[in-house]
This record gives sequence, structure tokens and C-alpha cells, in this order.
Amino acid sequence: MRQAVNGVLSTDNSGAESTAIVALGFLAADDTRLERFLALSGLGPHNLRRAAADPAFLAAVLDYLVADEGLLIAFSQQEGLDPGAVARARERLAGPPPAYDP
Repeated sequence: MRQAVNGVLSTDNSGAESTAIVALGFLAADDTRLERFLALSGLGPHNLRRAAADPAFLAAVLDYLVADEGLLIAFSQQEGLDPGAVARARERLAGPPPAYDP
């Protein structure tokens, strides 16, 4: 279960995984959002549940969410979270994003 206090999530792995699971539920609650996510991930409804048990997949769910500002804001507002907390949960699971080097 997520542990949020005033919209700030706990920063341990279980809190980050819980955030990703809630985010996956957020995506699954809307057919359009889910279809787009599945199309980009290459998964289908038949293997989504199994994938959700993989921490790397959970990190990918948060990557997807953080990459789309509108989606991130909608999710954060719905869950009463700071968008930065969602980004920190993503970093907790996947490590820091790669540095930009032009």
C-alpha cells in the first residue's frame, strides 16, 4: 500500500512499487490510456498481470507516466500526490535518468 503524507510518498522500494501499481491501475481504468500504453509496451491484456510482478516493468510504468506531463498531472491530482514524488518513485525503481550529452 502507498504511504503518502501530504502528497509525498515514502521513498523505499515498496513505496515506489506501490506507486507504480497504482499508476498501472490508473492507466487501466481508461481504455484509451491502457490501449496506448499496451501498444507502446508491446504487451497485451493476457500478459499484463504477470509483467506487473516485475520491478523493471513497474519502473517502465512510471517512466511512461513521467514522460507525459499531462498524464503525470492527471495521475498526481487523482491520487493527491506531488508529481515530483512520482518522479522520485520512478528513480527509486530504475535509477536516475541518463544524462543528456549533446
